[in-house]
Amino acid sequence: MTTQSSRWLILAAVLLAFVPIAINMTILHIAVPPMTLALNASGSQILWIIDIYPLIMAGLLVPMGALADRVGHRRLLLSGLAVFLVASVIAACASIAEVLIGARALLAVGGAMVLPNVLAIIRQTFDDPQEMGLGLGLWSTVASAGAAVGPLAGGLLLEHFWWGAVFLSNVPVILAVWLLAYVTLPSHTLEVQGKWQLGQALVFLLGLISAIFAIKSGFNVDSRPGLSWLAAGMGLGLLGWFVRLQLCSRNPMLDLQLFSTPAVSMGVVTAMVVSGSLAGIEMTIAQELQFIVGLTPLQAGLFLLPLILASAIGGPVVGYLVGIFGLRQVAAFSLFISAISLGGLGVSDFAAAGVGVAALLFFLGLALGIGLTASSLAIMSSVRPEKAGVAGSLEGTGYELGAGLGITLFGVLLSSSYANSLRLPEHLVGHLPSSAAHSVGETIAAARRIGLDDNVLKGAISAAFSSAHSAVLLTGALAFGLVGITVFVALRHYKPLEGTSAH
Repeated sequence: MTTQSSRWLILAAVLLAFVPIAINMTILHIAVPPMTLALNASGSQILWIIDIYPLIMAGLLVPMGALADRVGHRRLLLSGLAVFLVASVIAACASIAEVLIGARALLAVGGAMVLPNVLAIIRQTFDDPQEMGLGLGLWSTVASAGAAVGPLAGGLLLEHFWWGAVFLSNVPVILAVWLLAYVTLPSHTLEVQGKWQLGQALVFLLGLISAIFAIKSGFNVDSRPGLSWLAAGMGLGLLGWFVRLQLCSRNPMLDLQLFSTPAVSMGVVTAMVVSGSLAGIEMTIAQELQFIVGLTPLQAGLFLLPLILASAIGGPVVGYLVGIFGLRQVAAFSLFISAISLGGLGVSDFAAAGVGVAALLFFLGLALGIGLTASSLAIMSSVRPEKAGVAGSLEGTGYELGAGLGITLFGVLLSSSYANSLRLPEHLVGHLPSSAAHSVGETIAAARRIGLDDNVLKGAISAAFSSAHSAVLLTGALAFGLVGITVFVALRHYKPLEGTSAH
């Protein structure tokens, strides 16, 4: 049993260990424009740099949690921090996109080694329900604050340093946290039965990455259709095999039978849609603000502040709203409000943004925060206590998977719409490579390589990106509306299990 003072030191250590993991989910969204130009990265490479992190984490969270039960939470957390530190240094020193993609994948491995242990150590440390509730509440606050700080921290660093500073800034934080965790965290001897299902995680990861590669390459104007179809077939085959393994295995990585409960399936879908939309929207708007409007990274981060802060404060009001209106209404209408807000942003001019755009960003963030918390409530109020850990892992996987897929789908739609809308001045047709139309970053980089001033293409780029901006955000609004209707219909017979607080 730990002493009163040591318990709070342990809590501080694990919360601080989680800070760089949370910040790295969003810090790169602001860094996309300078990173694109510095690495001469293609639009597809930029998408891989951003979404490889949540995709790898989505596949490794559950098996890493199981591994921690076998080797000890303290040992795996310390090892994960060390991996995260090494990966941060590699990422900061990367001179080509391929190295940065690999470093981001390694960051995800380190993050997946840390994240499951944070909650486990909090639960092991606090026996008193009120203290445990406080500890978990502080963890939720750190998660939300980390996502909020990410764009601002990235913008502030990029005001004064090169893009690699967003990774190098992890190093002193992790060194200090590692020492604190080494000194304060206790060791626990655990006896866990059953095999460690790493193989199932690898099947899931390979299938997922193959499918994502097929989506990205299929929309690339220079793609080879045969390769895209091969990747799609491989991805679908591996994902189908993964589902079969889960249904037939005595020790499945994910208990897919939970999806037979409508509240659980709709909760996971909502978590995926909300996290994916938040990531994709931030990435899209950050590029427009810097490439088109001409804001600095810090100014772009401040522009997004209403969205991020509102998403962080939306969660605490869910319990109150559910008590009045019911979970079904709160979950569905949060998605409808998201659809309306996103539709408004889709027809807004960010170059002449005023209070209206800020209000739309705020209500979008508020609705997304409410929707995400409502999804958690739907899942956890529909499973027995002995299934709570499995259900939590399922939602965590859905959240990370949604973020990765959101970056992919928003990015692919943005690139495709931009390429189809770009109309170069007649005297430049034939002087720029075909790859220049893939993304706004590639257009600007190609123009600079042949000595053109950015202003020569400003009108064409602005018109194309404005069209792409509208297509992406209005498509997202339509998706939110459809998911909202689905949730409202699917939860019409919803009743929480006895002993839960959802209604």
